[in-house]
Amino acid sequence: MNQQDVPRHFATPLANPAYPPVVPRFTNREYLNIVYRTDHEALRAVVPEPLEIDEPLVRFEVMRMGDVSGYGPYTESGQAIPVTYQGERGEYLHAMYLDNLPAITSGREASAYPKTAGSPGLYAEHGALVGVLDVGTLRVATATMGYKHYELSVEEAVAQVGVPTYMLKLVPGFDGAPQVAQLVRNEITDITVKGAWTGPARLQLFQHVLAPLADLPVREVISASHILTDLTLAPVKPVHDYLAHPAYPTR
Repeated sequence: MNQQDVPRHFATPLANPAYPPVVPRFTNREYLNIVYRTDHEALRAVVPEPLEIDEPLVRFEVMRMGDVSGYGPYTESGQAIPVTYQGERGEYLHAMYLDNLPAITSGREASAYPKTAGSPGLYAEHGALVGVLDVGTLRVATATMGYKHYELSVEEAVAQVGVPTYMLKLVPGFDGAPQVAQLVRNEITDITVKGAWTGPARLQLFQHVLAPLADLPVREVISASHILTDLTLAPVKPVHDYLAHPAYPTR
């Protein structure tokens, strides 16, 4: 391969990239969301400045991707934390576990999603919507919600799904020193709500050293939603450069 041809490729392995060069469109993306109250000190320990925390809330989610262009169907689960940045309300994506290698690699490399491997599941059982997350052979989360008890307005569903999200883009250099350290912003566009419901819910988190969801303990379940939608993810944009910040310690 000629030297000038190398930059025309977008990912490795060179002859078989780990993910496709597409902007994915999500069709029949199904959410189970449970918002719960946790400890403020626990949130402050994991939410990076300059993001600000108001109430000590966390949103646990399980998402079943019915059809994703370039990736196929898969399931994802994780935690998002309500925050504000320069007066704008959004969510900080704290952790994401999924069962699709191309989605993991593209989420981390091409964007900044904190994705790693896990085995989530979302299904209806005996009048309940059930969301689970396993890591290896161990259960780390179980969520249940009354199945389609009350309809949720389209406006509320769009507000929940379309909230701006913030993530950390961290890339080390070959010497171990940070090469990229940015806070980035992303949002969901082209949202079509096909159904949305709310109802009673419960959430259990279990201790796991490599999946520390329970480090943000459940103190009180605040709300729950079940949303079916089509949507597109917009490209991420940097909003804060930690390496350019004067508080960053130089070597």
